[in-house]
Amino acid sequence: MFLETHLAAVADADCELPANVTEWTPWVAEHARKVGEDYASYLEERHAGAPRRFFTNKAHALYFLQHVAPSKLVDGAWLFSALNHPSDWRYHDLIRTYLEELGDGDAALNHVVLYRKLLVEHDCAPDQPLPDDRYIQGSLQLALGHLGEEFLPEVIGYNLGYEQLPLHLLITAFELNELGIDPYYFTLHVTIDNASSGHAKKAVETVSQFLNTADEPEKFLGRLRDGYKLNDLGASTVSVIKSFDLEQELVAMLEAKRSFGQHMHSDYCRLEGKTVNEWLATPGQSRQFLSALENKGWIKRDQDPALSRFWQLIDGPGAVMFGVFNGYEKQLIKDWISGAWQENDAGDQPFRARFRRRPAAQPAAAPIQAPAPSSLAELVDLISPAKHHTPDGLNATKTYSSRFAQGLLR
Repeated sequence: MFLETHLAAVADADCELPANVTEWTPWVAEHARKVGEDYASYLEERHAGAPRRFFTNKAHALYFLQHVAPSKLVDGAWLFSALNHPSDWRYHDLIRTYLEELGDGDAALNHVVLYRKLLVEHDCAPDQPLPDDRYIQGSLQLALGHLGEEFLPEVIGYNLGYEQLPLHLLITAFELNELGIDPYYFTLHVTIDNASSGHAKKAVETVSQFLNTADEPEKFLGRLRDGYKLNDLGASTVSVIKSFDLEQELVAMLEAKRSFGQHMHSDYCRLEGKTVNEWLATPGQSRQFLSALENKGWIKRDQDPALSRFWQLIDGPGAVMFGVFNGYEKQLIKDWISGAWQENDAGDQPFRARFRRRPAAQPAAAPIQAPAPSSLAELVDLISPAKHHTPDGLNATKTYSSRFAQGLLR
């Protein structure tokens, strides 16, 4: 079984949680303090003129958004099974955390809706399979969510680990804003995961609530620690960021496109003795093809892309290759051509907020516009990871949230 296999993989790994549970609350507070201190140091470096730490260019940032999408599009899924226990006080913090991940039914705050919107806005949703390690965290979250009755200690431990504020979240949000990408999805996590009153605090409190009623506390704690360690599996934010190579991604993209374009070009233009169709007909020639375009003067590296004839064919009024490349693919080409030449729009003012404040969320008890399911089971089904971001799911989330706040769910 997938979940059992991965739990076995972390069983012998070290766990950073303090040995004594009574130390967990100050440990979480100290972690948050240290992250804040490290982020302040990062900002000082940037004020002093240091370059971005994570993203070398916008294509790099869009690559990141693509490659973490499998986990972001199931945000909160590990807590799904808690919805079945609204009358058990021990589950209340887990339920509230899940509902807040769903924005209490407000599309403007639903994490999956926000991330989908981000991918659409930049036309960078993955359209090819990603490396296998990109899917591990999302798959673990779904497995924990659907098997939560059987793996409750592991769910609680995973939640405790996931809800700790990481330094990379703060840096990611800052640098996305700098590159003209709305960071709201990420800044929203900064606020709701805080150690003072947010999800990080709720996660620690939940441990005590269940541990105090566990039949075998030591066994429960051991399983909880294994669940915590699941957070370390698969690709991490930092490893995904480090895996980006601009030219490698560009060449791979052109190779993937090659078979679709090898019969689409006329033969009047030749580059180093070959027609464009001939260049595209044979696998593995994409890098040489780019060199041929450079040698012909169609690509002028380290200059404004607008000066390159190849870019003019892709972008702008009357571009004959309009629509051939999606937003991410165009950004790869643009940033590769730009090279050392960089647009000055965002880079000169990294501390300028480029996006407006978001509208306030609707209250959880806002009037329901459509008939709501009558039973708990029907509501829970609509609030599942697969459905909560749909119109019916958002409506059901509002209903569940309102009834839960009033103690009406049984």
